[in-house]
Amino acid sequence: MPAPYNAANSSGSNLGPTSKALVDGVKAAADKLHAENGNVPVPVDLVTASGSGLDPHITPAAARFQAPRVAKARNLSGSVVMNLIAQHIQPRLFGLIGEPQVNVLELNSALDALPGQK
Repeated sequence: MPAPYNAANSSGSNLGPTSKALVDGVKAAADKLHAENGNVPVPVDLVTASGSGLDPHITPAAARFQAPRVAKARNLSGSVVMNLIAQHIQPRLFGLIGEPQVNVLELNSALDALPGQK
């Protein structure tokens, strides 16, 4: 019987920085994103996975990189999507720990709440 969610898939790849499979996978993902978005630098978190593979946060650069595709898919202007991204950037914890990030679930919920969405 198929299950809608399988927690066994929530783990890292265990591939190290010298792994040819990892390098080839990252290169293939970056090439695909370059083909879709021109010669815009691809944020590293769009071509790698977190330790669990389930991290709901992305960098602001990764969110902005995807903004044109999200705007097109939702029939929104790019500026609306970029403004929502800016509003959902979470700063470093206590101003010191970690990096700024965007919670994808919260951003998607804000997009869904816009008139004419969802």
